[in-house]
Amino acid sequence: MKDKISNYIIHHIAKQKIEAIHADDDLLADGLIDSLGMMKLVAYVEKEAQIKIPPEDLTLENFMTIDHILEYLANHSTT
Repeated sequence: MKDKISNYIIHHIAKQKIEAIHADDDLLADGLIDSLGMMKLVAYVEKEAQIKIPPEDLTLENFMTIDHILEYLANHSTT
């Protein structure tokens, strides 16, 4: 899932052309994505993980980095 998220960011929502993204890069603070990109990323994660992320979980703590996203998914897996 890490590679899928990284590739999605690089090829579909990154604000600038980037070759790679590290799992601990701060997506918003580093300017990799903007707020609209974050919403696209959340929708992508929901689709790929086949879960619905409730509004109260849409926090920086859960979606600041790819590592945070993966940790969130691990803690909220329906399987």
